[in-house]
Amino acid sequence: MKTVVITGASDGIGAAAARTTAERGDRVIVVGRSPEKTAAVANEIGAEYFTADFARLDDVRALAASLLATAPQIDVLANNAGGIFGDRTPTVDGHEKTLQVNHLAPFLLTHLLGDTLRASNAAIINTSSVGAARYGHIDMDDLGNEKKYSPNKAYGDAKLANILFTRGLHERFHRDGVTSVAFHPGMVATGFAADTTSWLRWFYRTPLSRLFMVSATTGGDTLSWFIGGEPDVTWLSGHYYDERSLTTQMNPQVLDDSLVDALWERSAELVGISRSG
Repeated sequence: MKTVVITGASDGIGAAAARTTAERGDRVIVVGRSPEKTAAVANEIGAEYFTADFARLDDVRALAASLLATAPQIDVLANNAGGIFGDRTPTVDGHEKTLQVNHLAPFLLTHLLGDTLRASNAAIINTSSVGAARYGHIDMDDLGNEKKYSPNKAYGDAKLANILFTRGLHERFHRDGVTSVAFHPGMVATGFAADTTSWLRWFYRTPLSRLFMVSATTGGDTLSWFIGGEPDVTWLSGHYYDERSLTTQMNPQVLDDSLVDALWERSAELVGISRSG
């Protein structure tokens, strides 16, 4: 039986994956922002749960402390929480909200759980997006997009950061038995874009769009496939998948080794980690 932590699991593909994972008999720990919705999913499947708002890094630190106290072994960490937002908004920590919720918060959580993840030979699964290729271009001199902000670019940059983080994890910890993967779950018909001013909001609300989207259950099955798979057999560590297939259709910055390292170091600095390894 695996112990599986899934963030962003109060709704959408995270909730769907939590249900499927629990049905397999694994121990599931559900993490979400809404206390009511998170509790409802957890109670439905008989799982434990914690709440955390990733727009507050103190919530992430408290979450990590709770997980370490509850789960001496974590076999899978699914960093699934994320979203696309509206106007450029700084968090209470002083970071652009899209970057923090999608990248900095899971970066911090993964680091704080690091000793347990290494001891567990854990798999770390990062939910990314095709938006990384379509909209992402990371400028290390403007990581928070103060100069060129748009909801789509901020989201694309953050989803690109998820893939670069996956590569960084693989390079640093694969030799210790930790595996990592990033994937695009498909265009999923959920309330994902409800809080954004991006044109994607209207796309997600148009009935015709359902012809081009997969259900939350289908997207959740893909996340569950990674969770239940055997790392380096079912899927390859350090890589990015379009749904369940390896893809070469990705942002060219993904292959920039110096950017992988630069983003890792800057992210560690921004979340207050003194050592970046």
